[in-house]
Amino acid sequence: MTAPAAVPTMREPSLARDLIALTKPRIISLLLVTTLAPMFVAGSPSWATILWTGIGGYLMAGGANAVNMYLDSDIDNVMARTKLRPIPSGRMTARAVLAFGIAIATAATWLLAHYVNVLTSALALSGFYFYVFVYTRWLKRTTPQNIVLGGAAGAFPPLVGWAAVTGRVELASIYLFLIIFYWTPPHFWALALNKQRDYGHAGVPMAPNIWGEQETIDQMFWYSVLLLGLSVLPVTFGVFGTFYLIAALALGGVLVWGVWRVRSLAARGVPWTAAAWWVYGYSLLYLALLFVAMAIDRHSGLR
Repeated sequence: MTAPAAVPTMREPSLARDLIALTKPRIISLLLVTTLAPMFVAGSPSWATILWTGIGGYLMAGGANAVNMYLDSDIDNVMARTKLRPIPSGRMTARAVLAFGIAIATAATWLLAHYVNVLTSALALSGFYFYVFVYTRWLKRTTPQNIVLGGAAGAFPPLVGWAAVTGRVELASIYLFLIIFYWTPPHFWALALNKQRDYGHAGVPMAPNIWGEQETIDQMFWYSVLLLGLSVLPVTFGVFGTFYLIAALALGGVLVWGVWRVRSLAARGVPWTAAAWWVYGYSLLYLALLFVAMAIDRHSGLR
């Protein structure tokens, strides 16, 4: 008599895993890169400053993501990629998620103010409010420009990291803010192009659903071109040197090429979904490597 074949099992849901999922750790990992790298651009931060800025930044962004899930719980239930989240799946109540989000954001505000500085705390809290109230509560469901204007929420981390080291918001940190601001549309629209049905079912006016695919892809291309130009602009002001310039041109050139490929395929009526997924994935790598290149440029002597 042979033994029955082993049946693969899924991990049982747990409160700990759900609480971590509410913070969206994969998204926060990129936010932390764009927070911590500018700290090394701004100066030579102590390990304590790095640690508390990282912890506070994670908790603040995690709180914003949890409150976002509370506010979006009605549409998460009808979108395939979000219906397994803690609220629509029934594993957590909406009130518990809201309380968790507010609690960790409050803790982040105190930690940053106490262990880093008040400006850093205020900037991080401003990013929280912008994401929750301006993007999620207002822009997301009212205009296809939601990602363009709402992209400012994800652009706060460089300001937070810079202020943690210098205690100020300076022109160089504003350049970094703008780089993320212009990166957001081509990055997120690459996802939206492949998730049009989900957003349509939820009634969210994403660009592909309102403008159409070709117009959205055209906008992605021009934003990518602007991003490439903007990313090298700090070099002309002496903020970065040759190493960063080469990295920005190479990384940005690949992004522009990727979006151009999607545009070319769509114009010829050739399937482009795989190319759009490639742009989405590469855009995440692009931003992380660009910010790492900034830190290397400032401290490696390769300027």
